[in-house]
Amino acid sequence: MSNFNVAVLISGNGSNLQAIINKFQKDESVNVSCVVSNKKDAYGLVRAEKAKIDNYFVDDKNFSSREEFEQAVINILDKYEPDLVVLAGFMRILSGLFVNKYENKLINIHPSLLPKYKGLDTHRKVLENQDEYHGVTVHFVDNTLDGGPILAQRRTLVETQDIKELEAKIHELEHEIYPEVIKDIAQKQIYVLNGKVIKEK
Repeated sequence: MSNFNVAVLISGNGSNLQAIINKFQKDESVNVSCVVSNKKDAYGLVRAEKAKIDNYFVDDKNFSSREEFEQAVINILDKYEPDLVVLAGFMRILSGLFVNKYENKLINIHPSLLPKYKGLDTHRKVLENQDEYHGVTVHFVDNTLDGGPILAQRRTLVETQDIKELEAKIHELEHEIYPEVIKDIAQKQIYVLNGKVIKEK
């Protein structure tokens, strides 16, 4: 079992979480130590339970501020001493409290070729603008919306005008690239030095 501990934050279905679980059940370079959700009915919690991964529901509605909620999550994560915190469909904007706590240890995956199309509705924007390519970006999280140093991107030709088909294709890319980047970070093939992303590959 690896000593490289990963914590995953989710809010919903957890398909990226499942891709990560599948990867590291076979490849023990990474240990998924815990999963935390801010939604009680998130199916990702069921996925974690099935994989025998410690999992927690922290209701953001029970806290008077964003920081109080985040501190409750931090208190859980502290037990596991994560080397990396992975946002996998975690539908909350994080404050400086959380981002600064996990500086250069907090990653997100976004369904666009950043810096294009930050925020929501990326598939619709790609179709409306008749873009030739769409894709996904894995990046370190900083205190800007969908900002932070880019770790990896993968793109695909836009070959459909059906938003559901396009979304499904992007999900496929996410499920490929996210576990790969996590492994690269664990093996120190991607890291930050003096504010810049270094890739040894």
